[in-house]
Amino acid sequence: MGTVLGDVLGFAAGVAISPLPIIAIILVLATPRGRLNGLLFTVGWILGLSVLGAVMLTIASPAGASTHNHPATWVGALKLALGMLLVLFGARQWHRRPRDPSQAQLPKWMGAIDRLTPVKVFGLGTALAALNAKNAPLTLAAGATIGSAGLPVGQQIASLAIFVLIATLGLLAPLGVFLLGGERAKSTLGGWKDWAAQHNVAVMAVLFFVLGLKLLGDGISVLTS
Repeated sequence: MGTVLGDVLGFAAGVAISPLPIIAIILVLATPRGRLNGLLFTVGWILGLSVLGAVMLTIASPAGASTHNHPATWVGALKLALGMLLVLFGARQWHRRPRDPSQAQLPKWMGAIDRLTPVKVFGLGTALAALNAKNAPLTLAAGATIGSAGLPVGQQIASLAIFVLIATLGLLAPLGVFLLGGERAKSTLGGWKDWAAQHNVAVMAVLFFVLGLKLLGDGISVLTS
């Protein structure tokens, strides 16, 4: 199990460092029902990652993701495809990055966050976790890695839970500051939001490249061993 955790922690960290979801939860926390909405957003995020990872585990086990405790060929092909996808997204993001970070603009949908109902806030957290162009491939890769390790079911579930916990740290940090930071929380979170907004595209591009190359390496290793 330790080896598997070593493999998936990098994917979890990549999910945790997600500027747009971090900006989104800071905006959610600034709404009149910030405490409730922040918790709902985080729970939705956890649910989205958990369901997507569990689906991958469910597919991997009966599909023979592990052959004699070695990842099956299709697992290598999946990681290779996901890696190529992330590298392509990285190139696209880098090309679209603003030359002047101060000119960066947030997505238009973020302007409507203060008007969302609690149910929609929950759905937004779920969507940003499970449907994000970076998070979904990384969660699928983590699920495939866990499923191909030949672990007992209990250890697979524990490994996925640890992945989800690490992947949620990026949201738990602003949520913790909001709940425990008192009067200073607003200015602290505002500074985080401004930085993330200015550097979102560049950060995402670098993450796409680095994590995509790791997945390419993992896929090639499985297919050639």
